[in-house]
Amino acid sequence: MDDLTRLFIQNERIINNKNNNLKLTNNEARYINKVMRIKIGKEIFITNGQGSLWKAINLEDNFIKINNINNPYLFQEKEKILLGIAVVIPKNGFEDILKMCTEIGIDFIQPLNSDRQVKKYTNFSNKLIRWESIINEAVEQCERLWRPYILSDINLFDWINSIENKDIISVSVTRDDSSDNLNHWLKKKQSLLDKKGGVLWNVIGPEGGWSKVEIEFFIKNKIDFVKLSETILRTSTATVNATSILSQWRNDLKLII
Repeated sequence: MDDLTRLFIQNERIINNKNNNLKLTNNEARYINKVMRIKIGKEIFITNGQGSLWKAINLEDNFIKINNINNPYLFQEKEKILLGIAVVIPKNGFEDILKMCTEIGIDFIQPLNSDRQVKKYTNFSNKLIRWESIINEAVEQCERLWRPYILSDINLFDWINSIENKDIISVSVTRDDSSDNLNHWLKKKQSLLDKKGGVLWNVIGPEGGWSKVEIEFFIKNKIDFVKLSETILRTSTATVNATSILSQWRNDLKLII
């Protein structure tokens, strides 16, 4: 496949443009013309984050011409088994979490609020706009065709209560010899998703650990605990570690199936 610069554009803008000519936003035009220095008349790739990839030609006046909108250059089917990471928002490093989890292959990112959370955001909508942009940039950089979704923040208890099948959730802990590691847990849950597909979730807590009330809540709801490490991990490290395990498990599963 051609090695071309990639630009993420929302699907609605791609399919609703006229004459296959699409007007770029100021940020998109700056990225293409100033940062990547794509000359007029040269090709780039356009992705909608929903499996499709098109070739496009850079035009004057911040326009691009998309080739064959109804027949993408490449299309990738969505994964049957999807991977979710639910993480208590840390004081620092959440943007790095978004970048790395996108690169590794996560499908859903659920920001959580919890008892021992150090920093809680009062204006989450503004943060979400910023985080969406970071994910878009990571999609371009790592050349993914399916963009992960970041959901609106929610209280830990409310989120777990909203999920009907608690068997698809695991909660990461450290130094707990009685718990399976995440790999073993995933293998046990494989049969749940073999036929219908679905989302498997791993939950990462705050660096101060889960509160007694939260632990009791997990036990009451029969949520499985999984061990990530023998050492105490930063939230960012734990999240990337868990995402790597989830992604590698899915890749290995494809070879088996």
